Amino acid sequence: MKNDTVPFVDLNAQHEPLLEELTIVFRDALQTSRFIGGPPVEEFERNFADFCGTRYCIGVGSGTDALRFALIAAGVKQGEVVITVANTFIATTEAISQAGAFPDFIDIDEQTYTMDPEHLRKYLETRCRQDTKTGRPVHRQTGNHIAAVVPVHLYGQTADMDAIREVAEQYGLIVIEDACQAHGALHFTRREKQWKKAGSLGTAAAFSFYPGKNLGACGEAGAVTTDDERIARMVRMLRDHGQIEKYHHRIEGYNGRLDAIQAGILSVKLKHLSFWNELRRRCAQHYTYLLAGTKGLLTPSEPEWTKSAYHLYVIRSADRDGLRRHLADHRVETGLHYPLPLHLQEPYLLGGRTMWNLPNTERAAREILSLPLYPGLTAYQQNLVAEAIQGFHRTDTAAAAMQCA
Repeated sequence: MKNDTVPFVDLNAQHEPLLEELTIVFRDALQTSRFIGGPPVEEFERNFADFCGTRYCIGVGSGTDALRFALIAAGVKQGEVVITVANTFIATTEAISQAGAFPDFIDIDEQTYTMDPEHLRKYLETRCRQDTKTGRPVHRQTGNHIAAVVPVHLYGQTADMDAIREVAEQYGLIVIEDACQAHGALHFTRREKQWKKAGSLGTAAAFSFYPGKNLGACGEAGAVTTDDERIARMVRMLRDHGQIEKYHHRIEGYNGRLDAIQAGILSVKLKHLSFWNELRRRCAQHYTYLLAGTKGLLTPSEPEWTKSAYHLYVIRSADRDGLRRHLADHRVETGLHYPLPLHLQEPYLLGGRTMWNLPNTERAAREILSLPLYPGLTAYQQNLVAEAIQGFHRTDTAAAAMQCA
């Protein structure tokens, strides 16, 4: 194996062909002195709404802003409970807490690593009672109303939204998609008998445009998508200090506006997103082909009702840490998404102990490993990665056989 380094991500390869267009965005901002809001933001909002298949898109400062504003605008109130998963970045639960609600965790489906609809149903049936006045579910132990569900579309793949929405509608719950890793991911809705994009599958959705995302800014940026005019109007106020017009404030809001330069950069990149996603899918398919039959290794599962945008290509190995060290020795960079689930982290412990039993989540967190994946990753580089993985698992299997002998 040659001493070629395979980077986990290569943003330079993406930006280099777009350098002239991206430079024009910056030059226009300097010449017009429009740095906050204005035509660049409005243009991106129109284009991204069209891309997602929604009526509205509201650009905001980050993915965390997007989820917090979406929850507040959708009607989540102080002291209510929002159900989500622990196999996600902490921004998901930060947004819930910052909206004044309490995050509560349920377990994931072991194949997709996304919210398990049956665990959602079980939670509502066994841990909640119905409020006789409102008809809404109330947590038996705390007495807090359950307000919403936040399914996290993970690694580029949507959660099972048909099943989740069916349960949520039965109990009168708001569904807000955390679509921060799912730009362009597709979901076949059995109810509507059509493919729809992430961002158009719930009451509203939150997107992050952190630089490493499938659609990434050159800094922080985010957006809320929705078909609900009331939610869109509320998010616009929340992002801009509660203003309905300059110096006229209907509510107390936040400073969560989208920069014009970032919006312009996103508009340039959005034109290429579908092609970039297709390149990611081809890379993912090639990895799956190369790694097929590797003992002790699980490659991603993609149900028939979803078409992943492959933000990440995540494998599972019982000796994940050993495999990661082996790949590093062979100059292959990898990532961990996520090595310690949120329910085991300090902000969510009570007296140093967790309040949740999430075996699927914990088992996955010990075994998952993200491989290099980005537009521009070559077949040669993927071959190097696969050879290193197979070399480790052959050695590991041989060592285990010798111990048994």
